[in-house]
Amino acid sequence: MALLDRITSPADVRALPARRLGDLADEIRAFLVDRVSRTGGHLGPNLGVVELTIALHRVFESPRDTLVFDTGHQAYVHKLLTGRRDFSDLRRRGGLSGYPSRAESEHDVVENSHASTALSWADGIAKGRQIAGEHDRYTVAVIGDGALTGGMAWEALNNIASGADRRLVVVVNDNGRSYAPTIGGLAHHLDTLRTTQGYESVLTWGKTTLRRSGAPGRLAYGALHGLKKGIKDVVAPQGMFEDLGLKYVGPVDGHDEGAVERALHRAKAFGGPVIVHVITEKGRGYSPAEQDVADRFHAVGRIHPETGLPLAPSRFGWTSVFADEIVRIGRRRPDVVAITAAMLQPVGLAPFEAEFPERVFDVGIAEQHAATSAAGLAFTGLHPVVAVYATFLNRAFDQVLMDVALHRAGVTFVLDRAGITGDDGASHNGMWDLAMLSIVPGLRLAAPRDEETLRAALRAAVDVDDAPTVVRYPKGAMGEALPALEDVDGVDVLARHEGGAGARKVLVVGVGSMVPTALRVGELLAGHDLAVTVVDPRWVLPVPAALVKLVGEHDHVVTVEDGLVDGGIGALTGQRAREAACLTPVQSFGVPAAFLDHATRDEIVDELRLGAHDVAADVLRALGARS
Repeated sequence: MALLDRITSPADVRALPARRLGDLADEIRAFLVDRVSRTGGHLGPNLGVVELTIALHRVFESPRDTLVFDTGHQAYVHKLLTGRRDFSDLRRRGGLSGYPSRAESEHDVVENSHASTALSWADGIAKGRQIAGEHDRYTVAVIGDGALTGGMAWEALNNIASGADRRLVVVVNDNGRSYAPTIGGLAHHLDTLRTTQGYESVLTWGKTTLRRSGAPGRLAYGALHGLKKGIKDVVAPQGMFEDLGLKYVGPVDGHDEGAVERALHRAKAFGGPVIVHVITEKGRGYSPAEQDVADRFHAVGRIHPETGLPLAPSRFGWTSVFADEIVRIGRRRPDVVAITAAMLQPVGLAPFEAEFPERVFDVGIAEQHAATSAAGLAFTGLHPVVAVYATFLNRAFDQVLMDVALHRAGVTFVLDRAGITGDDGASHNGMWDLAMLSIVPGLRLAAPRDEETLRAALRAAVDVDDAPTVVRYPKGAMGEALPALEDVDGVDVLARHEGGAGARKVLVVGVGSMVPTALRVGELLAGHDLAVTVVDPRWVLPVPAALVKLVGEHDHVVTVEDGLVDGGIGALTGQRAREAACLTPVQSFGVPAAFLDHATRDEIVDELRLGAHDVAADVLRALGARS
């Protein structure tokens, strides 16, 4: 019987003899490669934390002791060791989440997969345990070196250090990467820790030298104190943490399970906040991942387990078009610079960086800093393009509002994976941006429908130098070109279906990736003797005056978007129409204000009744109720 088959809870992990833990680690890695290659998921991060996670569950007693995983994409091993073995539907509807999930297990605490939050969670939990008098319960936060580049993590460390008697252990999982190599001063600091001789070993050498010299006690103490002070900054750069009031243990080889256990036991015995610095290798034990310098195995689709190659080639996608167009723009516009928050490759800025390395700034996982730094760049006469996933712009809303928009800074935000993304779950759906950004004064937002409108939107966005501009587009492959029949003052007319004499006139408005749905809705409605016009505003914020005029020329208006229906483009269109004394009803279709479970995009669209047949049926029902 395989060792992994015997693991149903952390108690089973603690019961294993130490000599068998290497075998367990090997089985876990083989399991992950086999299962994740079938479903897709975060492979590299989990292969890197196998021994670390085993050690955590042997030293601490979850769920009595609370384990908090920052970001959470490295929690697959944790799932296995807490009895969750069925990975057949990983990240699919009804299957395991790709992140910790309270619905799955009492061992999971934080579901939000946005980075740099775990330390704040841990600080709050540890304070709560202290107030309750639960001094024998520990809180453990596991955070990657990449997530430590986020400002929120340092706010939390500042507060954690104030609780000298709280049972809180911070494990820094240092693999030198997030999506890309970790950047900045922290990265250099951790690199020094990895490569410098340990402080304690130098002190041992100093004590031995003094003892052999025969120096008297007081002189020896004074000499040793001087030695300690003189070498501290050279061989003990962990002083950065200790100066904050945090005990430091490490660095520790994260793939030596016994060494990690010993380090965690030392941290546990201290009785106050401790940093345990663990060095790991992302993709450990899987040759394709170990040999990959582009970090393609951070998150994978379905791959061949032996070669690591995709089972099916990726179709040309939205991100690829952005990557190509921003390079073209960069060639003719030397003032255009790019900012990424530790995601150079995923957001498509790698080609721009290759051609213009001095014009790309990777700020780490720090979206707030990215936005305000962009405002500063704009002040100097440059035009910054900040490329992030749509869901991560949520974290920088105040900076977009008060640092960029208030100062009328010409900054372009490019939002990848906007709308419904699906399999990564609630925190990764980019469905909040339209409603959220609609309240920012002066902001202009484009939702392109195809390759040409994306390229045109980017060119237009970087030409705006007195306000923030936003270009949003969905995850995945790009569909066919959808040419316009005509342009009505900036609003593209995509289809006209003539009805019979006296037919009611219906305007269908598609937003971005929902334009193909809007076209199909138009066809279905036209089959019921309605005169239907299908349009795409392209620039949807602020609501174009031409769109408001078109609303007034129709009897019924339908809007379809993949952002929040409350406060979304449809709601704003109706509001602007009413302000213009237009009484045409606007029927809006979009995403409800709810957190969506992980599933495919198509499954979520069906569940929300955002497919063409459901939308058309609801429109016909509304028209019937009015007739």
